[in-house]
Amino acid sequence: MPNLACIFVGLQFTTASRMVVFIYLAPFVVALGMPFVARAERVTALPLVGLLAAFTGVAWAFAEGLAAADNAPRQWIGDALGVAAAVLWGATTLVIRASRLTSAAPEKTLLYQLAVSGLLLAAMAVAAGESWPAAISTSVALAIGFQTVVICFASYLAWFWLIRHYPATQLAAFTLLTPVAGLFAGVLWLSEPLTVRLVLALVAVTAGIWLVNRPRRHPRMRATSDVVE
Repeated sequence: MPNLACIFVGLQFTTASRMVVFIYLAPFVVALGMPFVARAERVTALPLVGLLAAFTGVAWAFAEGLAAADNAPRQWIGDALGVAAAVLWGATTLVIRASRLTSAAPEKTLLYQLAVSGLLLAAMAVAAGESWPAAISTSVALAIGFQTVVICFASYLAWFWLIRHYPATQLAAFTLLTPVAGLFAGVLWLSEPLTVRLVLALVAVTAGIWLVNRPRRHPRMRATSDVVE
């Protein structure tokens, strides 16, 4: 997963808040790229407005960390890598929909992605001179286990299944709930304050997702209803 490599390197130059906002440009990559992959998934103005509203909610939630640090002259490198991660993340969805993988079994798609990304990330770790830790604490082992079983296996398997059966742009909009859900998790489990900013961000993201997934009536159906009236 090259996008994860961009995030890992980028966080050495920029803040987590800025990185979160930049990587969630990915739904726009999917929305703008899908017309070139499938004409049936051409995005109209209203879904784009919904994506913009949802993204604005995410940016608003992390606004306090978006200010550039005076002592971070190379912060632009991390920001650029965040954008690159978003493009690569969105491109992954587009490649799946444009290739034979769109009809492949979800577990096969997952196997291909994990195998290739595992080799690439391992090679990058060796090139960067990283060493295997001498000891792993229980908390770290549990975190790795969670990332392996829940994130890399269960969630990605479900994601690849959903991509096969539902419009990619509509699915991509739901990913904008992830950072806001993370903030709410901090409220529930870490006793962090529940602010008005966070609530408004959730409202904006929810409204945006609703606009993206709002059922659209076919023009012929509208014409028929007008005749009946």
